[in-house]
Amino acid sequence: MLDLRRIRHDVDEVKAALARRGGDVSSLDRIVELDARQRQISIERDDLRNRIKTASKAVGTAKRDGDAAAAEVAMAESRSLGDAEKALADEADELAAEIDELMLALPNTPSPDAPDGASEDDNVVLRSHGPDPDSFADHQRVPHWDIGAELGILDFEAAARISGAMFSMYRGWGARLLRACIQLSLDRNADAFEEIRPPTLVRTDTMVGVGELPQFADEAYLIERDDLWAVPTAEVPLTGMGRDQVFDEADLPIRMMAHTSCFRREAGAAGRDTRGLLRSHEFDKTELLAYTATAEQGVAAQEDVLARSESILRDLGLSYRVLDLCTGDLGAKAARTWDIEAYAPGVGAWLEVSSVSWFAEFQGRRSNIRYRPTDRKGTEVCHTVNGSAMGWPRTVACILETHRRPDGRIGVPEVLRSYLGGVESIG
Repeated sequence: MLDLRRIRHDVDEVKAALARRGGDVSSLDRIVELDARQRQISIERDDLRNRIKTASKAVGTAKRDGDAAAAEVAMAESRSLGDAEKALADEADELAAEIDELMLALPNTPSPDAPDGASEDDNVVLRSHGPDPDSFADHQRVPHWDIGAELGILDFEAAARISGAMFSMYRGWGARLLRACIQLSLDRNADAFEEIRPPTLVRTDTMVGVGELPQFADEAYLIERDDLWAVPTAEVPLTGMGRDQVFDEADLPIRMMAHTSCFRREAGAAGRDTRGLLRSHEFDKTELLAYTATAEQGVAAQEDVLARSESILRDLGLSYRVLDLCTGDLGAKAARTWDIEAYAPGVGAWLEVSSVSWFAEFQGRRSNIRYRPTDRKGTEVCHTVNGSAMGWPRTVACILETHRRPDGRIGVPEVLRSYLGGVESIG
């Protein structure tokens, strides 16, 4: 959520910042109008309250003096003022609700460092690593769904029988490979990130605080009976852990990581990139998250998460590239995002396997995550950072295709062998 004071004092600057996203900024004028009326009501209510106090004192004085007529007049005035004060209170509540609805719908303002652009076509490739896409051999250009069926390690037909379309099932060495990847990530980042196993179901206010609601309600799974949502990413419960908390600045940054199953309807994805592991309703992901005190600390945390994710992909022997998302392709919550795409030679495409975002104060303000500065009184809003290390279905797809050998076996990256009993290949 943006700072209402920022909108109040410099709405043109906020309009210019949000216009970089290419969206509609007309709601800002309505917010300014409602905010002005709300503040005027506050002044009027204070005046009415003072007049009510005066009338109440007049009632008491008249009764002491035995002047029943004057007491009745004063009481009538007090009742009238009370009705007027209640009407203003009701109006203030209505204004607050409308302001809150409009504020929750606003996206974050992009970082000045985020490149301008209208769509994903304008994203900037910062760097790439590994073999060029044209260099892969024919035996590597087999789609992972065919590899999985041939080796008996992926069973999409069984998953569909059990759960329907766009669900996955890993079997045998496929399940072990996925588990090895997850454990690798948790072990690799245990030096700085506390491991958490959060609940898989969260409350509505947790989803709102992180910024998943109301924007992404159609893509989330709601258990209506209990008003609980299946987590679309571990970012949700990890951010929610800080809700309404106040930390000491000396304790920041606070870093956490979690592996969870993630659930998304992928409502807008029907018929698009839905084969195999490319897009699933349920998938495994390892998430890294940090609360920080300042923008500088937040950017440093974002750079750290990116470096950690890149190191995993390098050790897995995958070709990848890092994209700086343009303002037109930024997620609504993010101030700046770096995506990592790994190359899948069997699919012939770059697949997003990690997204590393700095949210500035956006989530901290929505979730009321604050800290006490060491050098001044009061509290400030925390910045948040999160990134995937990794989104595992697409990463596994890239491993199967990249490391497929001419004989059809899958070479196991050296970094994973200790997790798989020392085997060097799967087949």
